[in-house]
Amino acid sequence: MVEKGGTCEGNRMGRIGHRPFWVLHLSVLIRAVHQVGAAVYLTAYLLGDGIAPASGYALVAYCSGVILIFTEWLRHRQLYREIAGLATLGKLLLLGAAMHTLLPAVWAVLAAFVLASICAHLPKQLRHRLLF
Repeated sequence: MVEKGGTCEGNRMGRIGHRPFWVLHLSVLIRAVHQVGAAVYLTAYLLGDGIAPASGYALVAYCSGVILIFTEWLRHRQLYREIAGLATLGKLLLLGAAMHTLLPAVWAVLAAFVLASICAHLPKQLRHRLLF
């Protein structure tokens, strides 16, 4: 069952689908795992000086991120058109540019982490607003 997007002060929201309640609870646990992986990965870049980014934690962050995208997509079917989806794309581009030395790694990883923090805490009406 998919509902049409609503409006909030004239701003259209993306289409909303059904997400089982147990998926919501599971996504909270997965988000915690994702934050641990991302925090250790960020710390390795910030502390630098011989501390290599822990590949195991990076894998945890990436895999849990993919699962989180899927759980969000179950509810927000037009995620790719919303601020939340574009922020995720921006994070991936920043991390990819850092890994391929296209951008300074410390600043790109930090920017991805800050972008994630800001966009995750935006009000739902703004976070899931359709941009195009």
